[in-house]
Amino acid sequence: MLTEAHSDAPLDEKVVVWSDDVSDLNPVIESAEYAYKQTNIVQVNEEGISIAARHIHDKLRAESYSPRTWRTHPLHLVPVEPYVASEPLNEPVLNWIFLISALNFSFWSSREGQIDRYGVEWQAGWNDSGEARTLWTGYWSLVASLNRALHDDGIPITDPYFYSSELHCPDSLIASVFRPASQCSETIPLLQERVSVMREVGFILCNSFEGSYKGFLEEFQRRHNGQGTALDLVKMVTDTFPSFRDEVFYNGKRVCFWKRAQILVAETWAAFYPDPTVTDIHPFFPGIRGHAIQDLTMFADYRVPQILHHLKLLEYPMSLVRKLRGGYDLEPGSKEEISLRAASIVAVERLKSAILNMISDESTGAAHEISSVLIDFFLWDLAKKLERGDEKIDGIETVDILPAHRTRSIWY
Repeated sequence: MLTEAHSDAPLDEKVVVWSDDVSDLNPVIESAEYAYKQTNIVQVNEEGISIAARHIHDKLRAESYSPRTWRTHPLHLVPVEPYVASEPLNEPVLNWIFLISALNFSFWSSREGQIDRYGVEWQAGWNDSGEARTLWTGYWSLVASLNRALHDDGIPITDPYFYSSELHCPDSLIASVFRPASQCSETIPLLQERVSVMREVGFILCNSFEGSYKGFLEEFQRRHNGQGTALDLVKMVTDTFPSFRDEVFYNGKRVCFWKRAQILVAETWAAFYPDPTVTDIHPFFPGIRGHAIQDLTMFADYRVPQILHHLKLLEYPMSLVRKLRGGYDLEPGSKEEISLRAASIVAVERLKSAILNMISDESTGAAHEISSVLIDFFLWDLAKKLERGDEKIDGIETVDILPAHRTRSIWY
């Protein structure tokens, strides 16, 4: 399904298309380079990349930032390890990861910084047994909503058989799952689009993959004889689920961003990343190439471009700066929106190359740990820390943090 990336695009719940694309190259990289040059609005700052590469490399090493950092986030539902396919507790974790990735879009608020912006009250984390409640906003409001439904309300909201059924899980129940805190004047953005996505992906999982993301992964491994990589899984996701097919046409050429498909695979990779003291074989990517996570790009959203500009990896023309400061919406598929997303992918690919070159020169032997996915995870976490005032950037020159670009879309 190719669209102009409008958020109200209809979702066909019954369409399953298998791709013939067997290329080893990630089409997102080629698409981003094309769109970056064609739009020619946001520019990548090569000097900024060289400076930021050293800073980010040193931070990753100092903080021991790794795929297993995923397990330290208090709202994450953590799988049992070591992984055993028959472990019954891991299937709900996989379904949880899948639904969060399916709904991981459009959390920015026109009430940013205000006490009445959309937020969800839940406990401080899965291990918190106290009565106190934390107000979760942005992406974490989605996670807290689903956790609250599972933990507090006893609603099996992450079970595809449940959320695909309008009888057992009516729209009104889904709305209640995402109910805001009492002081909020907003509801969750794009509620009806989220319902449509849930119906679509749930229908496909239940009709083709035994009603679970685990069934989807098992089919993935069968198709690739256990040799599938992260990119192979991304392609299967975009081929199977129309609502993950984050693509536009620009000047007659297909441009793939695949934000949520790539983040679904990256979350799966990180959540089940094995303890390296026990094994280096990933349970879902056991083949000769392993996970090959380095084939994936960053996830082109609205938060990471913001931190890339702050770190001087991206440069904006004044016309775009004025729109961001003025709170203007950028339409999905518009030239400026495509430029922001494409330039972010190009910048992080070049940043990754700069860090790898640095590691090679230092002969530290840590090159296999560096990927655009890990850099994205780090930058997103850094952006949230800066937003909360928990951290500031020292040692390199930065520019003022601009508001993130505002695009209402199911794609990010």
